[in-house]
Amino acid sequence: MNNRIASLITLIAGVLILASLSLYSVDQRQNALVFQLGQIVATQRAPGLYFKMPLVQNVRYFDTRILTLDPNDPDRFITSEKKNVLIDYFAKWRIVDVRQYYVSVGGDETRARTRLQQTINDALRAEIGQRTIHDVVSGERENIMRTLRARADQDARKIGVEVIDVRIKHVDLPQEVSDSVYRRMEAERKRVANELRSTGSAEAEQIRANADRQREVIIADAWRDAQRVKGEGDASASAIYASAFSQNPEFYSFYRSLNAYRQSFHSKQDMLVLDPHSAFFKYMNSPGGSKP
Repeated sequence: MNNRIASLITLIAGVLILASLSLYSVDQRQNALVFQLGQIVATQRAPGLYFKMPLVQNVRYFDTRILTLDPNDPDRFITSEKKNVLIDYFAKWRIVDVRQYYVSVGGDETRARTRLQQTINDALRAEIGQRTIHDVVSGERENIMRTLRARADQDARKIGVEVIDVRIKHVDLPQEVSDSVYRRMEAERKRVANELRSTGSAEAEQIRANADRQREVIIADAWRDAQRVKGEGDASASAIYASAFSQNPEFYSFYRSLNAYRQSFHSKQDMLVLDPHSAFFKYMNSPGGSKP
């Protein structure tokens, strides 16, 4: 009885072991390759439970999630101006053909990363060599990244890999180039500043000259108007005097003589030497105005 139970247990254990060696599972994050005596005999891309021949076949799994290629140090490239630039980038990639991936790089992720980095560097070197620093920094940056992704993906398909995106993180200048560029930028800014100052000085002189001219014109116009008003006033005064004189010439003559006397004998120190029979003393000699 005991032998039967032991045999049954042994049989069940053998069946379980055989079943464990015959079954394998693939989840949604993986692809699997089934090997038989070192040769690929099956590729499993869909998740699920599968059978294999125990002891004869073995399974190798590959991660199909999106991976990141991010070099540790930026690489040096030369622009069309023969200037060195340091470019730091990263790429997103994943395995899409696991069989081709294994055949091309032996399923080694390190070899795949090296191949992708070389491909991107070559494409980036070709693109940077056709553009200026300004284009690389801002003007053509989007076009460069789009071209890089297309070229890298085209080559990566040969090893069963898809390049989803390539992004340039930042572009720097080497220290020796930075110093030269900064000096040139400083000289350019000084030249522009001096040009602006010269332009401003010329415009200021023009404004001052225009203001002086307008001031002279205003003063001349004001003097002309003043002289015209003064002439009109003198003419009006002369007309009034003439009208008054014509109404009573004798009184007007007497009034003028009184004003002359007042002005001539303003103080006790005033002295006037004249002929007593001159017309100045007409009304002093004869208040009526007739000669004695």
